[in-house]
Amino acid sequence: MPGIVRLHGHRGARGIWPENTVMGFQNAFDLGVQIVELDVLLTKDNVPVVTHNPTLMPDTTRDERGKWLSNDALKISDFTYQNLRRFDVGGIRSGSDYAARYPEQAFLFGYKIPTLADVAALCCQPTYQNTWLNVEIKSTPLNEGLTPPPAELARHTIDVIQSFDLQSRVIVQSFDWRVLREVELIAPDIPRSHLTYLDSAAPVMQPNIYENSPWIADAVGIADPADLPAIIADMGGSVWSPFHENVTPTDVAAAHELNLIVNAWTVNAPDDIERMIDAGVDGIITDYPARVQRC
Repeated sequence: MPGIVRLHGHRGARGIWPENTVMGFQNAFDLGVQIVELDVLLTKDNVPVVTHNPTLMPDTTRDERGKWLSNDALKISDFTYQNLRRFDVGGIRSGSDYAARYPEQAFLFGYKIPTLADVAALCCQPTYQNTWLNVEIKSTPLNEGLTPPPAELARHTIDVIQSFDLQSRVIVQSFDWRVLREVELIAPDIPRSHLTYLDSAAPVMQPNIYENSPWIADAVGIADPADLPAIIADMGGSVWSPFHENVTPTDVAAAHELNLIVNAWTVNAPDDIERMIDAGVDGIITDYPARVQRC
């Protein structure tokens, strides 16, 4: 809707609540946030769970004795869901880089990695009938075996969405456009959001937009980032979700000409929030929903 900027709570509201927890999502909804962004991976027994990294994060994960993990190579896909439930993800290790980035995040106890079904059930409660999920399926084409095949990720995720009849209240997004191709085959009516992060001299994470990228499925090679809206529209995408530092008003206007929604991520600093609003984006994905609400 022209003049409306939709607020997406990133991993719930990571700036103040433990990320990707049902409590964090519920509290974001109670703040007036209608859309929460969350991440999905599969366990060994093919349960879609809500967690960001393909491996357990040592800085946010304690074992059943309350000890912080020392191993950063414990793959989500190597655990059954019941085994995964023994870990507590409600706090942050003091002195870690993560703690420095999110000093206001609450430190809580007894919070487990939820299933996608747990979050879907929350959205189906009468109080939250007007909420949406922005479901990011985590996948990588670079490290074989680190994440399950795209077809499996898509199928099990869509099975949960359909079992709760949430097709009309969900966006499915991914940096790995192969996953979005699989989603299109299974559930073509669910809106698909193409996440993008351009290569740079000092990227803070793995880019997915660069020459001969394996992330972009069968899309035509991207010679110019300005071509992204047209390429995404040609692939049947409904949403373009670029990194906020890569966004210009010209890009947004080009995307709107192609009837694409533009959701910028992850926008936390007040100056960046204002810049995205001025650029005309449709959605802002943020760790700090209250900052955006005040703009």
